[in-house]
Amino acid sequence: MTSQVSTSAEQADGAEEAVVGEQRKPVGHKEVRRLDRVIIRFAGDSGDGMQLTGDRFTSETASFGNDLSTLPNFPAEIRAPAGTLPGVSSFQLHFADHDILTPGDAPNVLVAMNPAALKANLADVPRGADIIVNTDEFTKRPMAKVGYETSPLEDGTLEAYNVHPVPLTTLTVEALKEFGLPRKEAERSKNMFALGLLSWMYHRPTEATEAFLRQKFAKKPEIAEANVAAFRAGWNFGETTEDFAVSYEVAPATRAFPTGTYRNISGNLALSYGLIAAGQQADLPLYLGSYPITPASDILHELSKHKNFGVRTFQAEDEIAGIGAALGAAFGGSLAVTTTSGPGVALKSETIGLAVSLELPLLIVDIQRGGPSTGLPTKTEQADLLQAMYGRNGEAPVPIVAPKTPADCFDAAIDAARIALTYRTPVFLLSDGYLANGSEPWRIPDLDELPDLRVQFATVPNHTLADGTEVFWPYKRDPQTLARPWAVPGTPGLEHRIGGIEKQDGTGNISYDPANHDLMVRTRQAKIDGIEVPDLDVDDPDGARTLVIGWGSTYGPITAAVRRLRAEGVPIAQAHLRHLNPFPRNLGDALRSYETVVVPEMNLGQLATLIRAKYLVDARSFTQVNGMPFKAEQLATVLKEAIHV
Repeated sequence: MTSQVSTSAEQADGAEEAVVGEQRKPVGHKEVRRLDRVIIRFAGDSGDGMQLTGDRFTSETASFGNDLSTLPNFPAEIRAPAGTLPGVSSFQLHFADHDILTPGDAPNVLVAMNPAALKANLADVPRGADIIVNTDEFTKRPMAKVGYETSPLEDGTLEAYNVHPVPLTTLTVEALKEFGLPRKEAERSKNMFALGLLSWMYHRPTEATEAFLRQKFAKKPEIAEANVAAFRAGWNFGETTEDFAVSYEVAPATRAFPTGTYRNISGNLALSYGLIAAGQQADLPLYLGSYPITPASDILHELSKHKNFGVRTFQAEDEIAGIGAALGAAFGGSLAVTTTSGPGVALKSETIGLAVSLELPLLIVDIQRGGPSTGLPTKTEQADLLQAMYGRNGEAPVPIVAPKTPADCFDAAIDAARIALTYRTPVFLLSDGYLANGSEPWRIPDLDELPDLRVQFATVPNHTLADGTEVFWPYKRDPQTLARPWAVPGTPGLEHRIGGIEKQDGTGNISYDPANHDLMVRTRQAKIDGIEVPDLDVDDPDGARTLVIGWGSTYGPITAAVRRLRAEGVPIAQAHLRHLNPFPRNLGDALRSYETVVVPEMNLGQLATLIRAKYLVDARSFTQVNGMPFKAEQLATVLKEAIHV
């Protein structure tokens, strides 16, 4: 879904998480209130279709032109026991008429499809918020499953909230009577009834959702029409019931975006498109060797759809085979990629070291998740930084690039490809589950905005021996980049030896010479150290004494917290790292120019450890490893305390 925005960029004044402003206007017999932002959370059993419901509401919101940010949250089990707390799935959407950066700290509206959904999410809901509950599920047995001895709808548990009891299941079944569906089949459409109701409440477009349902269930037209009917019934219920006397408007974010054509995009989808674009800009076939793993599998699924762009995808039997095939493709002249998460990186580490030794371009995409071991497959974390930096035997340096938002995954993928192709090296691309599954508006770039990534393969001998013989030396380097030549197998006269045993400088012959090994180790490190990355941009409008610096997906919460503090008149500087190896050349000077440096991370302080070690700066860690992203209010409090210490 795309939308046109024809305005200049302009950030919203004040704090992103400010109190919701509203204007009221009566329309017909129902009042309409105008809000500047809303946070909605859909929650239910993992079989209730909450992710689909949230995704469709997001698509409606994107087409309307709001700025938005989403947070899907679902269990790792394929099907946890129905009606239990471990089986709760939720989807949070923050949308606004101005520039926003996070899915929001707390929902203004909670849609709870059963008692488990209510209990699992109630602690996040602020007093005075709206709670829409499916009363059909609040019977004795479902309540007992989650420890409710009495109904929270009747015992005062919810007296601090605006509760809207709606018999969603009964209303849905009644609306679908004409279709003659079995009751259980009809009940499955209650999520579409809820979507219709919320679409009415917030004046969302509906045509695209109806078209989506008809396309999704094209092979079962009666199911498609039943879902459309449930969706319309929810809309009509909102229009006619007295319980919902107010609907709300959130105007398009006309001042939040530069001019262009926009679409809603998730991090994994943006990353997939970035890889395809990199292959096109490099004029190389794109090869993905991968093994399915949460939360990276969507990249494999997406790239498999794009054979028309010269993309080849190979679902290997395991992680080691996946990267082995990708490295073979790199040797053969492809832009090679392997995708995984932390556990897969551990298995791929030997082959990554081989890629360092062979000095071939290879992208290792790590969509980080909670660990260790299997850990929290569907939750987010940033704990693979040190693994990416050092998780191989020997001195095996690898560049590291980290996107900061879902849309930025597109640009980060192209940047990682640039480094890999220019410097003939494997490159880590560190995303995470929060970015991968979250979404936001993305401006579709013009082709002339994308960099030229074309490379020159070696085609002729590159060295002359003392007797005048012309030969090919596979490790004779470019004096600027220290990259070795890339010779496609089968090129006449360019036959050369490959393998993991140390090579002789220049010739590439096997070498056990101590001095040569020292030279090769230092040369490979110098190549990484010499990679050109932009200087760090420090945002400091007020001459602050405290700098908050982050990397990866902490960008949104950190920036929202900084906006809050500045709106209160508190001076604070902010910087964010995309390149983690090598660091920007001005990073040390930037860090030393502040009295206090705070590093928020979703790990136990890995970037802070690197900063302390390299620059001898007393960086203060603020860490969180609960599988969820930071909240802006939480960070604002921590930063304010750091400033006033």
